[in-house]
Amino acid sequence: MPDKDGCCVMPQVTFEAFVMSLNTSVLYHLGEIADPMTGKREKNLDLARHGIDTLVLMEEKTKGNLSDDEAKMLKDLLYDVKLKFVQAAKK
Repeated sequence: MPDKDGCCVMPQVTFEAFVMSLNTSVLYHLGEIADPMTGKREKNLDLARHGIDTLVLMEEKTKGNLSDDEAKMLKDLLYDVKLKFVQAAKK
């Protein structure tokens, strides 16, 4: 969103925003989100798996350092994208 000078003001970097960004990337690579430029949905299971592995790594490395809400969000997102990955791999 632009500021008074027309420059973009980036949203605050938070753990939740970072995790959601990674989650969006995984969903894009699973073909769940269309490319905003072309409108096409494309699957790349290798990149989706890499994103999921990154989220798993974050869950392991941050264990005990997250708030209950952060830990639940990460756990729930991982469950969702892992399920979607299995479904996409079967197709």
